Amino acid sequence: MYIGALTLDILLGDVRSLKQKRSVIRPLVAEVQRRFPGVAVAETGHLDLHRRAEIGVAVVSASAANCGEVLDACERLVAFRPEIELLSARQRLFNDDEE
Repeated sequence: MYIGALTLDILLGDVRSLKQKRSVIRPLVAEVQRRFPGVAVAETGHLDLHRRAEIGVAVVSASAANCGEVLDACERLVAFRPEIELLSARQRLFNDDEE
């Protein structure tokens, strides 16, 4: 069993309040969940900043290759959104043999 984790650091465009930020982040999270129903996704950081967000994505799979493919696809989906700028993406892979 492999567990893949993806952390996305995002800069939002013309956002002036936390309410506007949520109106951008919620549809983004919902779209990732809709397109990839097997992943868990949530806003995980920069909760009090207006123009920054951190999105976490996790997937469990039988193979490391499948974990990587799903996380890469999630990263591409977020990166190609015109209203945001992807500052960084970090992928980590864990397996049940690690202690």
